[in-house]
Amino acid sequence: MDNNIQFLVDNFVKQIVATVEGTAARRVQTAVSAALGAGSALALPRRRGRPAKTAQVVHTAALSKRRPKQLCPVPGCTGLAAPVFGMVCSKHKNLSKTLVKKYRAQRRAAKAAG
Repeated sequence: MDNNIQFLVDNFVKQIVATVEGTAARRVQTAVSAALGAGSALALPRRRGRPAKTAQVVHTAALSKRRPKQLCPVPGCTGLAAPVFGMVCSKHKNLSKTLVKKYRAQRRAAKAAG
């Protein structure tokens, strides 16, 4: 009796594992093909020449969204921060890192408060 129950449980677990693995593999495959833009390329053979205009529209729509500009963390400054200056503006590039951290903490606290 014990052996029979163990056999049934083992078969059930194997079926569940196979189903979950198959579902996960399909989800990963669709996500990768969607990310690479190859959703329809799997069904149709690749062709020479310029791609269809519909494919170009999808790519340009995804690329046209820009990130918002990051401003200098120094209070009262409206300059744009740049990585070359340590994410502060060119006027404040010589400030100490501890002072910049203090300004960022103040800005975060003010943003969280209101």
